[in-house]
Amino acid sequence: MPKLTQLPPLSLYIHFPWCVQKCPYCDFNSHEQKSPINENNYIKTLLNDLENDLPLVWGRKINTIFMGGGTPSLFSPESIEQLLAGIRSRIPLSPNAEITMEANPGTLENERLFGFRESGLNRISLGVQSFNDEHLNKLGRIHNSEAASKAIKMAKQAGFKKINIDLMFALPNQTLEQAMLDIKTAISYSPTHISYYQLTIEPNTAFHNKPPLLPNDDLSWDIFEKGQEELAKSGFKQYEVSAYAKSGQACRHNINYWQFGDYLGIGAGAHAKITDGSQQNITRYWKNKHPKDYLTKKGGTYRAGTRTIDGHELVFEFLLNALRLNEGFSVNTYLNHTGLSENLLRERLEKSISQNLIQWDQQSHIIKTTENGKKFLNEILQQCLPN
Repeated sequence: MPKLTQLPPLSLYIHFPWCVQKCPYCDFNSHEQKSPINENNYIKTLLNDLENDLPLVWGRKINTIFMGGGTPSLFSPESIEQLLAGIRSRIPLSPNAEITMEANPGTLENERLFGFRESGLNRISLGVQSFNDEHLNKLGRIHNSEAASKAIKMAKQAGFKKINIDLMFALPNQTLEQAMLDIKTAISYSPTHISYYQLTIEPNTAFHNKPPLLPNDDLSWDIFEKGQEELAKSGFKQYEVSAYAKSGQACRHNINYWQFGDYLGIGAGAHAKITDGSQQNITRYWKNKHPKDYLTKKGGTYRAGTRTIDGHELVFEFLLNALRLNEGFSVNTYLNHTGLSENLLRERLEKSISQNLIQWDQQSHIIKTTENGKKFLNEILQQCLPN
C-alpha cells in the first residue's frame, strides 16, 4: 500500500467537446457542431460539475487551468469570463496561475482574442498544424495558412505573452523541404512554445478507415531530426518528447501531468487523477463522454467511471508520464507522488539500466532516459509493466 505523506500540485482540466468539423486524424472526444451551442447551459454545468468534485480537494489550490477540446475558442469571451469567475469563487487559484486555452485559428478574430485575454487567459495554444494550404486541406482543418499567420499576430496584439504553436510533421505526401518550411515559418513568428509532433493514424478515425499516404519511416525520422535542429538553433529547448520552449516558457500544466501531479477534470469526457492522503490512495475518474449524457447528468452523475490505481500500476503510470521529460525526474518526486518504495522503482528499471536505456545518477538522484533510450521509450515502458 502507498505511504503518501504529501499531496502533489493540483491542476484543472476543462473539456469543450464541440468543433466546427471533425478532423480525419482526431481521436479526441470531439463532436461536430450541428446547431448553435447553448453556452450558458454548458458553463453552468461545468461549474456544477466542479462543485461536485470539490470535496476531493478541500484546502487545496489550483496552480494551472487548461481548456482543451474540441474547440474551446468556439465559446464567447463572455462565457469564458463567466466560467473563470465561477471557478475563482469556488476554489482558490494561485496568484500566478497559468490559464491556457486551445484555439483554432479558423475561429478567431481580433475582438475575440482581446476578449479572451481580458477574461483572464494568459496563455494560448494555437492549433496551426501546418502553414501549407494543401496539407491543411488534407488534414481537414477549417483554416488556411493566411488565417494561421493572422491568428498568431492577433494573439500578440491582444497581449498574450505566452503563445504555443501546434505543428504536425510527416503529413500526407509531405517532403522534407515542406516540413522544414513549416518549422521555419513557425519559428519566424517568435512564439514562446512549439509543440512539434508526428501525425499518427489512430483507431476510430477517418484516416484509420481510409489511410492517407504518409512519409516512410526514414523520411519521417529525417524530418524529426532536422526540425529539432532548427528549433535548437532558434533557442527552443526540448523538455518533453514533443514540447519545445524558450527559457522559462515550458507549459506548467503539462509538466504537472508528466510529473504525476493531480488534476481535476470537468466537462464531457474529461479525465482526472486525485491523491487522497486520508484514504492513502490515488484514483482516476472520467466524466460522461457524450455532451448530451453529460449535460443531462445521465444516471444522476457526471461521472462515467472511477478506479483506484494499485501499487503495481502506480509505478508504470508514473513512469509512463515522467520518462517523457528530457530532464527526467527526481527519486523524491517519485516517492512523494506515488508513496511507493525506491526498491520497487529500481526493480522495474533494472533491465533498462543494464541496457543503457535509463540513467540513474546516484549523486543527484535524477532518473532519465539516455540518448539511446529516447528512441526506445515504448520498449522501456513495456519492461516496466506489472507482472
